Amino acid sequence: MRHTTFRRDLIAGRTLVGTFMKTPALDVLEILIHAGLDFVCLDGEHAPFDRAAMNACGALAWATGLPLLVRVPSDAPDQIGAALDLGATGVVVPHVTDAAMAARIARAARFGPQGRGFAGSTRWAGFGGTDMATLLARSAEETVVIAQIEDPEAVAAADAIAAVDGIDALFLGPADLSVALGKTDQSSAELRAAFDHVGQAARGAGKGYATFVTDAQAGRALAVHGVNAWFVASEQAWIVAGARAAKAGLTPE
Repeated sequence: MRHTTFRRDLIAGRTLVGTFMKTPALDVLEILIHAGLDFVCLDGEHAPFDRAAMNACGALAWATGLPLLVRVPSDAPDQIGAALDLGATGVVVPHVTDAAMAARIARAARFGPQGRGFAGSTRWAGFGGTDMATLLARSAEETVVIAQIEDPEAVAAADAIAAVDGIDALFLGPADLSVALGKTDQSSAELRAAFDHVGQAARGAGKGYATFVTDAQAGRALAVHGVNAWFVASEQAWIVAGARAAKAGLTPE
């Protein structure tokens, strides 16, 4: 099952290509699974995923072995724990600004003091069919925590964030970071410098490096920075792009 090796592949620098899913509909996830993506990330920060929709997606992903990530709306422990209990392989946490916050997130995603509450009856735990020792080992080996770097202070603290035990990858958010830098697009020298700095921090700590891109061409242009996990657009963006291309291709000039 691919979700059992996803963390290992992410940290090892294997190229992983996935997308954000914005529409809380099971059929959409089924289509994305058929597309052969390496992972799908439910966007719980910017899309209307309630717990029921997340639960349904978690069931389908778990049954098919798809590595399913959830971008939680905040670093609240209950949000992180709920996503993992429902079968997510890992969480993407927005606006991680320093090492102390990163440590809290890593702790909330894993069992132990002040960490994730243990329950052997969840989907992730096999609905009571797996012993505690096995589940604790699986959590340490498989659970993924990705910290989004999307603020200037986070870029400055990237080395310290990457060094936190339990943070598995850094995700540079180019849009939010550009806005925070006072820019109106994503072409600035400051953004390129941030890509380099955060990439060096991730590689130096032996962690994965992820980012968002609109398409494969944009991703290829950023590969020089060491990114290995690509969150490419979203199913909504792909629908819009395909529809516009079809209309343009059949509309007389």
